[in-house]
Amino acid sequence: MLATIAQSSLFIRLCDWLPGLSQLLHYQKEWFKDDLRAALSVTAVALPVAIAYAQLTGVSAVVGLYSCVLPMLVYALFGSSRQLIVGPDAATCAVLAAVVTPLAAGDPQRHWQLIMTMTFMTGLWCLLASRFSIGVLAEFLSKPILLGLLNGVAITIIVGQFSKILGFRYQEPYLLERLLHTPQYLAQTHWLTLAIAILTLMFFILTKLMRPQWPAAMIAITVATYVSWALDLGDDGVAVVGSVSSGLPEFQSPVFDLGLTRELVMPALNLAMVSFISMMLTARSFAAKNGYDIDADAEFRALGFANIAAAASQGFAVSGADSRTAVNDANGGKTQLVSVISALVILLIILFATAPLAYIPASALGVVLVIASASLIDIKALWRLRKRDNGAFTLALITLFAVLFIGVIPGITLAVLLGLFQFLKVVMRPDDQILGINQKGILRSLGKSDKVKPIDGILIYRFNSPLTYFNAVYFKRRLLSAIATQTMPVETVIVDAVSCFSHFDLNVMAMIDELHKLLKKKNITLILAGRKRELIAWCEAAGVDISDGDIVIRPDLTMAVRMLPNYKVALSQGLAPQVRKQEDPDEVLAHSLL
Repeated sequence: MLATIAQSSLFIRLCDWLPGLSQLLHYQKEWFKDDLRAALSVTAVALPVAIAYAQLTGVSAVVGLYSCVLPMLVYALFGSSRQLIVGPDAATCAVLAAVVTPLAAGDPQRHWQLIMTMTFMTGLWCLLASRFSIGVLAEFLSKPILLGLLNGVAITIIVGQFSKILGFRYQEPYLLERLLHTPQYLAQTHWLTLAIAILTLMFFILTKLMRPQWPAAMIAITVATYVSWALDLGDDGVAVVGSVSSGLPEFQSPVFDLGLTRELVMPALNLAMVSFISMMLTARSFAAKNGYDIDADAEFRALGFANIAAAASQGFAVSGADSRTAVNDANGGKTQLVSVISALVILLIILFATAPLAYIPASALGVVLVIASASLIDIKALWRLRKRDNGAFTLALITLFAVLFIGVIPGITLAVLLGLFQFLKVVMRPDDQILGINQKGILRSLGKSDKVKPIDGILIYRFNSPLTYFNAVYFKRRLLSAIATQTMPVETVIVDAVSCFSHFDLNVMAMIDELHKLLKKKNITLILAGRKRELIAWCEAAGVDISDGDIVIRPDLTMAVRMLPNYKVALSQGLAPQVRKQEDPDEVLAHSLL
């Protein structure tokens, strides 16, 4: 009996770590048909995209395939999303290339090893974030900032692929310089290379128009590859992928200066944050559509193990692939068995069918990358931000232009700092309200309605942020300013403690003591309403006197108002309604933000 219980407990813990395993163990056979169809569709989309992203990252085409197999299998076990497909992603590949290319100094082997090392570091950062449940830190990249970041990365990739589509090589590493030299580069156009790119684009568009459910990228790449093979275009100056080795990768440990590893630590952290946030946006949207929830820390852990698996299989960093996830969902994929089947099909191609990959034209892959990157561009969303929230629009534009003009990595770093500053601004300089009472006896914010009136001699103040050492002085200044602007003399100040006293801070308690002494000189009583037990303990710990005649602490706002002598007088004279013990909707909102 005890053994059975132990096994059951162990199984529950195992399922907590492996949500995908739990899904697969409860698999229903009627799902298989949909999962198989979705898996084949995902594979058809994943193959050309993985090869194209390998080119973007600067490694062999087969490395893109390596980056699909093991990570997909790992995520199928560790991930909590039923629809999400992990794999190479435009943003992650652009970041990898931006970091590693200058460090590799033109050495292909070192380039590959640095890619694997940075991928491994990215996985470690994700595991650390999951272990300490700090997935919330990644959310410093708010949606407006991420919108600007992805638009900037997409434009950078698109401009970079023009060299492959037109058949020349950029000499400048940065976007602005490339754009300035555009006329010179256009004069170097290789017309046969451009013709193959146009052919690829034409078949992609025709497939989308005539058979929207078919894998357009796969069909377009297949046609371009056949033409390249039949006409032997490689001998005519058309760049092709070249020989691709078959079979499983041979494990190799990185061999280079330790100093290069140090250069990868912070970029790997940036990559982990960008990958996680991009993945979570995709995972949450499809989870909401299909009626279930996902665990952010479990997803961070799954992403970490997937990237470590990618590094171990000689591949590069992966993230949530929105296009492949959309294909999975559109074809009725029910579980992570889709990832398992797709990974096995790609593995078979790696083992037995890599020879045709050698004839894939680089310009055709460039077209696929441009199309994939174009899906990241959302100018309409940026414009909607301008109308709804001008501050968010400004943040998005700053991030966008930073990525375009100072590079992907500095742009990401700036985006993280902007997100942090945005958070600190909200916490350090939050909004605040003065409360009054309406005709029904409910405490509400003044100014929202003419029916809400202040209570003579009483100032009820709410500060909508947790009080801590860096906003305590601002709180004091705002409260004193509110007292000074009152038309009637203030005898009592009631502070809504629930909205701002969230944790013990000696600096905050010292400020409250100073505020109390200052108000006492003006014959104003200070009352803290709410969190009575915590405040009494915190005052005692900080040495703040709460004896008779000093700071008063009440259980809640209603009680604090009812017990005031001047309120009782106003009530008896019919100048104020009876305060009802009903929670203020504004208060509910304020508390939910903590």
